[in-house]
Amino acid sequence: MNSFIGWIGGKRLLRKEIVKRFPDSFNRYIEVFGGEAWTLFSKDRHVEMEVYNDYNSDLVNLFRCVKHHCPELQRELSYMLNSRELFDDFKGQCYIKGITDIQRAARFFMLIKTSYGADIKSFGCVKRNTAVMIEYLQEIEKRLSKVVIENRDFSDLIKVYDKPDALLYLDPPYHGTEKYYQAQFKKEDHIRLNVELKKLKGRFILSYNDDEWIRELYSDFRIETVNRNSNLVSRYSNKSHKYAELIIMN
Repeated sequence: MNSFIGWIGGKRLLRKEIVKRFPDSFNRYIEVFGGEAWTLFSKDRHVEMEVYNDYNSDLVNLFRCVKHHCPELQRELSYMLNSRELFDDFKGQCYIKGITDIQRAARFFMLIKTSYGADIKSFGCVKRNTAVMIEYLQEIEKRLSKVVIENRDFSDLIKVYDKPDALLYLDPPYHGTEKYYQAQFKKEDHIRLNVELKKLKGRFILSYNDDEWIRELYSDFRIETVNRNSNLVSRYSNKSHKYAELIIMN
């Protein structure tokens, strides 16, 4: 199934390459940097125990409201329109005191769906069928019904869920592009992540941009290069512009 939102660094174009590298056997699946969860949604269920985590509390609140309060969230969204005026209002309303989690989730959802490139900053001026978007949340609710949803720093999450039978998929902010993400991720965090993965009991699959510093940092692991079409491929006359990414595994 498809994700219900867009997000910076989403893996819609790469998830087949990621999933085909999954080991034959594992008993728990953890998405450490969940984002829009394209890889999680690639199957009806990977294993019995699945964990979605993200450090962005607005994103996690949205996922939790879809899972636990879908009818109420749909009702809140039914009063909302795709308009620049409302978009500007929602940017401020998401963070005012007294707003409920459902109200906050609905406004954040509309910011994602109606912004340019899902950046939640600038109005996208794109026609959206809000009725279809709202209805699809019922399918997402079913998919998330048994998924554990967390809002932790990656280090804390790994300490809790790492087991010999675990598979962790990690899609951190790409090195050199951190400024485009809401959650701050510094060079020290890339190094801290590397340290955690060197101690891992289970298996991991890690996606990164093709970057020399990242290649050196993960030189002790297996690194594969994959090419995908650029998200902006439609702007290129020859339709063949490729973007190189790394898939790193232990």
